[in-house]
Amino acid sequence: MHEIILIIVVLAILFDISNGWNDSANAIATVVSTRVLSPLKAVALAASMNVAGAFFSTAVAKTIGEGVVSPDSVTNTVVVAALVTSFLWNGVMTRLGMPISCSHALIGALMGSCVAYGGLEILNLVGIKKIFLSLLISPVIGLTLGYVVMKLLLRYFGSFSPGFLNQIFGRLQLISSAVMAFSHGSNDAQKVMGIITLALVSDGLLTSLEVPFWVILTCALAMGLGTALGGWRVIRTLGVNMLKLEPVHGFAAETSAALTILVSSHYGMPVSTTHVIATSIMGVGSTRRFSAVRWGLAGKIVMAWVFTLPTCFAAGWVIAGLLIRM
Repeated sequence: MHEIILIIVVLAILFDISNGWNDSANAIATVVSTRVLSPLKAVALAASMNVAGAFFSTAVAKTIGEGVVSPDSVTNTVVVAALVTSFLWNGVMTRLGMPISCSHALIGALMGSCVAYGGLEILNLVGIKKIFLSLLISPVIGLTLGYVVMKLLLRYFGSFSPGFLNQIFGRLQLISSAVMAFSHGSNDAQKVMGIITLALVSDGLLTSLEVPFWVILTCALAMGLGTALGGWRVIRTLGVNMLKLEPVHGFAAETSAALTILVSSHYGMPVSTTHVIATSIMGVGSTRRFSAVRWGLAGKIVMAWVFTLPTCFAAGWVIAGLLIRM
């Protein structure tokens, strides 16, 4: 195996760890904030289900591997620049307690690195359009589903006492949080699988974008490890500071988000799991009253989302340009 491939694999592992670190909140913020599970038990559940979810399919990996740029149009230096950029962004934002889209970070960094190497003409505009549409539409679906599912639950269970609801949905939330963690692994872990496979094809070590088993296993374990670390500041932001949640709200948000992500993974559409769970929580909160959601904090989260892709595009362009000149 060539030295640069080893570097890419190491960087990919670091990215997946940082991804899991930031995105652990996606899977466990609600189940921790509703006190259904202790933080350590929630992290253990999420980490194991993240690993399992990574084996769900490789459709998203193939989309990433060829959707941004053709493997024969770039060098592995471009891949290195994209991974370094997105890893650094994930780490900084997690330390600040901001839930971000690691997908936006990776895709933006890869696009910027590609442009630095070969200009805009080497980008696969059709593939990028598909990726962008899935990234933009999925939060809207999460918001809508969160609202609709919560409304249905209130319609059929609203007459029951809060104690009874907490008991029933506390148990159900164990299932919904596990499925949410599984769906996270099914989508997010695949993105770096696609990047490694892109590098292997670019280097001539593979002839097609079929993801090797060792790549799936490596990315799955790295994502699980990152989740096990627990991005506690991000968890507090999503699960506590944005909206006061009861088990029924957590169940509705997790179920809505998990359905959105699993369907997207099945069709090979990369989505931001952070965007989907956050908007699902917003949708759920909106059924109580509009002011139940702390929209000021939600606005800061949205701003972090907005700046992630262009910032990583610019940083990827700069870092790739420096590496290419070395």
